[in-house]
Order: sequence, then C-alpha cells, then structure tokens
Amino acid sequence: MLCVGLRRARFSLIISVLVFIVQVKTGEFRAHVLSVDEASSTSAAVDDVIAAALAAAHDQLQSTETQNARTLSCYCDGSCPDNVVNGTCETRPGGSCFSAVEEVYDETTGTYEEERTYGCMPPEENGGLLMCKVAAMPHIHGKNIVCCDGGDFCNRDLHPAYMPKITTPAPELPVSESVHTLVLFAALIISLSVFIVVLSLICVTCRRREKLRKQPRLINSMCNSQLSPLSQLVEQSSGSGSGLPLLVQRTIAKQIQMVRLVGKGRYGEVWLAQWRDEKVAVKTFFTTEEASWFRETEIYQTVLMRHENILGFIAADIKGNGSWTQMLLITDYHEIGSLHDHLSTSVITPQKLQLLAYSLASGLAHLHDEIFGTPGKPAIAHRDIKSKNILVKRNGQCAIADFGLAVKYISELDEIHIAQNTRVGTRRYMAPEVLSQALNPQQFEEFKRADMYSVGLVFWEMARRCYTPIAGTKTTTCEDYALPYHDVVPSDPTFEDMHAVVCVKGFRPPIPARWQEDDVLATIAKIMQECWHPNPTVRLTALRVKKTLGRLESDCLIDVPMKIV
Repeated sequence: MLCVGLRRARFSLIISVLVFIVQVKTGEFRAHVLSVDEASSTSAAVDDVIAAALAAAHDQLQSTETQNARTLSCYCDGSCPDNVVNGTCETRPGGSCFSAVEEVYDETTGTYEEERTYGCMPPEENGGLLMCKVAAMPHIHGKNIVCCDGGDFCNRDLHPAYMPKITTPAPELPVSESVHTLVLFAALIISLSVFIVVLSLICVTCRRREKLRKQPRLINSMCNSQLSPLSQLVEQSSGSGSGLPLLVQRTIAKQIQMVRLVGKGRYGEVWLAQWRDEKVAVKTFFTTEEASWFRETEIYQTVLMRHENILGFIAADIKGNGSWTQMLLITDYHEIGSLHDHLSTSVITPQKLQLLAYSLASGLAHLHDEIFGTPGKPAIAHRDIKSKNILVKRNGQCAIADFGLAVKYISELDEIHIAQNTRVGTRRYMAPEVLSQALNPQQFEEFKRADMYSVGLVFWEMARRCYTPIAGTKTTTCEDYALPYHDVVPSDPTFEDMHAVVCVKGFRPPIPARWQEDDVLATIAKIMQECWHPNPTVRLTALRVKKTLGRLESDCLIDVPMKIV
C-alpha cells in the first residue's frame, strides 16, 4: 500500500507539471488571485484530472507488469539481425513484433515505391512504444507501422496500409508581381551601367582631345591650318608617334623634287621641294656634319616625339655613289620662315606675342617631359634654342627645329645619351654655367635649365617687336629687332666675350619701361628675368611657363591698322 501511495503521488506531481507546461505553452496560464468560488471549481477540476491520470497510470502499470517478463519470436524480413534474409528474430523481455511499410525512391524507375519490412521492436522502456506511436503518423514520416505482442510471429499476417507522405505545399507567392519587380530592377541597373560606361568613354575622349588642344583662350579661337595629304599620311602611319616606316621614307625621298634654295648655314642647306604637288622642306647636310644628321634623325624618330609645336618630321635618307654622299632630312615646310626672319621684318600685337611665347613653351615642355608607359618617350633637352632654330607656322604658333645637339635621358636606366658631335651651341645664347664650364653633364636637369636660359633670351627678342599704344595718342611704338647682347658683344662673339659679359659682369638684356604698361608684355618680362637668372636651380621650368602664359586673360582681337613710330 505504501508503494501504491508513492506511485500515485509521483504521477500526481507529473500530471501537475504537464498541465502547467501546457498552459504556459498555449498562453492559457495566468497569474491572478482567484475568488472563493473560482478556487473551489478549480480545485474540483484538478481533482478530476488527477483521478483520471492515476487510473490511466494504474492500468499502464498493470499492463507493463504483465508483459515485463515475456519474450516473443517474430517474423523478420528486411530488418533482421545481421542482415539475415527472411529469418526469425527474438525480442528482449517486454518487446514486440512489428510490420511496417514505407515509400522508397527507386533510382532505376525514377518513382516512389512501397517497401515492407518485418522485425522485432525493443521494449517500451528502450523506446519501442514511442517508435510504434510516432512512426504510425504517415503525414510526418511517409511511413506506416503496426506493432503487436499477442504471441509469437504475430506480425506475419500484419499488413499496414500504404499511405504516401503528405506534404503541405508552400503558400503561393505573387509570382507575376515579384518577377516584374525583379525585371524592372535589373533593367534599371543595366541601363544605369550602360549610361555610366558611355559617359565615361565620352569624358575620356574629351579629355584626350582637350589635352592635345589645350591652349589659352586666344589660341583656341585661332583658325587651325588644315592637314595636308602628306601630314595625314604621317598621322595615320605613325601610330606609335615615331614617324613613317623606313621603306616609306626612302620612297618619299626618291620622289622629292628640289625647287629652290631658301637658307644656308654651318650645317648645310635648306631647300624648298615638292612631293606630289605638296611643298616640303629638305635639309641637306654637309659631309662633315654626318653626326648631326644621325642625331637629328634619331631624335625625330623617337617614339611619341610628334607635337604641334615641334617641326613635323616626314622622312630621312642618305644617298651616295662612292664619290659623294648626300644626307637628307625632309620636314614640313613653313613659308613664313624662322622666328628670327619673321621678327626682323614684322611687328606683332600682344596677343600674337602671347601665342608665340605660349606655343614655344608648349613645344619645349613636351620635349623636356618623359612619358612613361609602353611605348614611352625619353626626356630630351635641345641644347641650341635660338630664334633661328624656331619656325613660325601659318597659324601664328612656333615649331621647334634643329635637334643636332639634343641629348636624351632614360630614367629607368639612369642614362644620358649625348651625341658624339663636335658641334657646340650658339655662344650668344649659352647659359652662364655653360660658358663657365660649370654644367655637370651627368645631371640631365642642368641641360633643361640651360634651355630655359635660352628661352628667356628668345622671349626678349619677341617682346621688342610687340607694339603698344603711346599714351595720349593713336600711334604705337616698339623697339627695332635686335639679337640678345647686340650692344655689348660683336656680331660673332667668342667664348671669352660672352663669358666676360654674362658671367663676370652679369649683364642681361635691358627691359624697356613701356613693357610694364601692357599685361602680356609685363608677364613676358617677368618670365624672361626668371628664366635667365644666374642661379640655374631657381629658373622656371617649361611647364611652369606654359601654365603661366595659359592663364593670361586676353582676347583674340582683329588687328587695327595703326601708325607705328
């Protein structure tokens, strides 16, 4: 009786806990104070539940006690110990026999088929009862099972019904709306991407064109000369910027027809020639100037050398029959001639002065700059800048020529290529460090600074021929053309003459007072003084001069005839 009492108390506690858990899970549990009537009714209901639970537990205990010591022999198929086919198995005490059916996927036929198994179920305390009850719910497992414990082989004639697994279909989504939204979103992204790509290409193209044509406002308003067929051929054939192929150059050289002599110097002669009814310039070198021809040809054929402010190279060739040798250099022809000739016979407005100075600085900046990449361009110093080596184009811009003394610098190898040439620069335009032999040939920057000294002198030549109005009158005035230091050295000065004037006495060309009355002239005057500074390290670079001149606010005005005094 004591044991029965303890068992009842245990089951009462279990039932109470279960009821409490169920109420909490379902949200029915409430914590509140009961009234007397509510407490009485609740107590009676709890007593009824406890009584029913005790009765069920008592019946279960009796059934378990009855079967506890029983061992059954069961028919087994598909679930036999040690994988025996169509055999017999024995349960442990309290076990049962089972017959099950389950849907199995057949990979051969690609369909689900039923598969029946028979065997022994473990005792209840080892999960047998739970397996029989849970596995019998086909809507969860797709399996049906029947257990029996009435006698040996009681499962042989058990055939549970085959019930395929039942799945609850997922709620249907608004497919059409979601697909339409996705398509719209994808189309928007693709359209935006295409727009960004097209806009980027347009920007890159515009920047490239602007970089090639970047000039101050007055230069952009000038009428650019149209490319001739020969120039178009050079532009199309020299994708790398190094000129025409050698075979094409030799072909052009053979078809050249000399017209007349237009100039002569210490290196050779310059001829006006024709190629298929198109004017070209042919520079012929004396046999003693072979090194100059080789050097100039090499510089012109440097990759990415072409620039609108550098004389356009067309072809080079060398001819000979054993008794004589002729070295030719064919370039664009500019009928106005050199800057020296142009300034000797013409005067210019401040706007034209700005255009000449800006284009000269632009060409020299391209020459001095090293372009990295594949292909790339080495930095080049001219070493003989003077007004006779600068040509004037029809559109009023300058074109730098004569590269017989040029020097190249390749930064990757840290090598300076100086031509094996006996020629020296023009003494009148030599920088102080060149005259005093203080220039270090192992430092490429010093060659560039020497070029800028010469540029300052060329700017001085230009500024003298720029006319400005006389205050209170309708007339204008300018200085006569003159070479730098014309008043302090002979027409053909020696090294000693130039060294004494430039280095020892520190003379520089004079700056007229009238130059300060015009913005362009005042800016040019300031630039030239910084360019010919005795200390090379403080001289302006070509790029700085180009930017300074580009910022000048000037308008391209139509020249009004005025009396010049």
